[in-house]
Amino acid sequence: MKKISSILCAILSLFFLPSLPLYAGEIGKEAKITFLGHSAFKIVSPKGVVIYIDPFLSGNPKTPPELKAVDKADLILVTHGHGDHVGDTLSIAEKTNARIVAMPELGRYLTRKGAKNVTGMNKGGTFTSHGIAITMVHAIHSSSVTEGDQVIYTGEPAGFVIRFENGFTLYYAGDTGVFGDMKIIGEIYKPELSLLPIGSHFTMDPREAAYASKLLGSKYVIPMHYGTFPALTGTTEEFVKLMKEVPQTKVLVVKPGETVQ
Repeated sequence: MKKISSILCAILSLFFLPSLPLYAGEIGKEAKITFLGHSAFKIVSPKGVVIYIDPFLSGNPKTPPELKAVDKADLILVTHGHGDHVGDTLSIAEKTNARIVAMPELGRYLTRKGAKNVTGMNKGGTFTSHGIAITMVHAIHSSSVTEGDQVIYTGEPAGFVIRFENGFTLYYAGDTGVFGDMKIIGEIYKPELSLLPIGSHFTMDPREAAYASKLLGSKYVIPMHYGTFPALTGTTEEFVKLMKEVPQTKVLVVKPGETVQ
């Protein structure tokens, strides 16, 4: 009877195991990376630091409703001034007292709009907070805020290299075209994971993103900035197909709301 009970418990455990993040333990060495749709991500570091990158949530048709509200954030990284990247930065910062990290011009704009905890930095610089090193790197795009008929300059666009407490490093490209210095980013910072736009029209398309992956040499890549609006025609299917030419890098197609670890 005892043996039968043990077997029954083992069988039942298969159906009631707690759900694990995708690739649990394989990618981020205990960092949890949640895709929120478009280019928005939530990252929880190995020591529990909560980071939002380009938190376009409330107006984002791809963000799951249950993930639009934010109760805790320690850092908000903003790559440039466009509305689909600044997104909910101000409201999240006000609610959580999170520190905003951005280009100085964008930081000053956000300060004028009421942000109280802003760190401005520039390309090539590194800012360390909560034991996490954040390096701002180059991106090819534009950066501005439109208010009525006025276009406000908010500095240059940027990407971020993030090195977590345990050494795990990722590269968030932001909105960008492919550029040769991605090879330098790969050589200097050696990101294990790259987050790259593939949607085309405003950023790289799948072919350019595949070439960028080759330059970077990361072990993994997550595609982003696709499918949100009609103009973003690049697809994950095309990207996966093209990435067969870059066998050293594994593509992780993450749906909005899913978490990789």
